[in-house]
Amino acid sequence: MIHPRPRRLRATPALRRLVAETRLHPAELILPVFVREGAGAPVPISSMPGVVQHTTDSLKGVVADAAAAGIGGIMLFGVPEHKDAVGSGATDPDGILNVATRVAVAEAGDALVVQTDLCLDEFTDHGHCGVLDAHGYVDNDATLERYREMGVAQAAAGSQLLGLSGMMDGQVAAVRDALDDAGYLNTPILAYAAKYASAFYGPFREAVQSSLVGDRRTYQQDPANRREGALELDLDIAEGADIVMVKPAMSYLDVLADAAASSPVPVWAYQVSGEYAMIEAAAAHGWIDRRRAIEESVVGIRRDGADAVLTYCALELAEWIR
Repeated sequence: MIHPRPRRLRATPALRRLVAETRLHPAELILPVFVREGAGAPVPISSMPGVVQHTTDSLKGVVADAAAAGIGGIMLFGVPEHKDAVGSGATDPDGILNVATRVAVAEAGDALVVQTDLCLDEFTDHGHCGVLDAHGYVDNDATLERYREMGVAQAAAGSQLLGLSGMMDGQVAAVRDALDDAGYLNTPILAYAAKYASAFYGPFREAVQSSLVGDRRTYQQDPANRREGALELDLDIAEGADIVMVKPAMSYLDVLADAAASSPVPVWAYQVSGEYAMIEAAAAHGWIDRRRAIEESVVGIRRDGADAVLTYCALELAEWIR
C-alpha cells in the first residue's frame, strides 16, 4: 500500500528550495519613493519606519542603490510646498515631481525603469484625486483634462512609465490619446485598475502630506466588490493599458488572482503603506520575525499572480534574495 508522504520534500532547506513553486527576483520589485520640495535633508515618515521623504540630492543615492540591487524600477511621488484647487504643480515643468523625474532618469540610465504617479491628490489643496465641481464632487471629465496635461508633462520630463492611480472613468484612454498626440507613442501606461477605498492607505497620507478632508469612496472601489475589480481591469485594458494594477495587495488577493488568470497584459500589485506599517510595528514589538514576515507577504502576492510588486521593502528584499 502506498502511503502519501508530502513531507519528504520538506525535509531540508535544499529540498524546499529545489521544489519551491514561487520564487522572488529583484527585477520583479518596484520601490515607491517620495521626493519633497524644499527639503534640506531627508525627512523621516513617522508612520513608516525606515522610509523618508527624499530631497532631490538624496534621491540620486536611492536611485543608485536601487540600480545596484537590481530591482526593476522606482515609482516617484512628489510632495510639493504649495497646492491649489486644480493641482497646478503637477503640470509645471519645474514642479517637484517633474524635477525629480529628470534627476532620477539621469541617475538611473538604463539600469531600471523610472515610473511616475499620475494623480492630483498630492498637488490639490482639497486632497482629492481630481478637480471638484461647485458641489464638492470630483468632476470626472474635467479631471481627465488635467490628467491629459499631466501625462504629457511627465513624459516630457522623461518618465518611462506613467502610473495612472486616480480611478477616473476613461483615464487610460484620455492619457493615451494625449501621449500619442504629443508624439509619446512609446511611453507605456500602468493603470491602477482595481484600486480600492482602503483603510490601509493611512500612512501614505502622512508620506505625501495629504490635505484630504472626507474620503475617496465616490471614485475608488468598494472593498466589498470582487466582480467590479474585473470590470475595471477589462475597461482599462480595452482603453490601452500596457500593465494593470491591483491595490492594495493583502486584502485583495482574490481580485489579483482573478486578474492574473484572465489578463493579456502584465498584472502588478502594490503592498501599500499600511501593510508595511503593520509589519514594522509588530516586528518592533518582537511579535513577529520581520524578515520572514516581509518575505512571506511578498511571496504570497507573487503566488497569487502578481508579475511585479511595489513594496517599500524592495531594496532590503532584493539584497536578501540575490
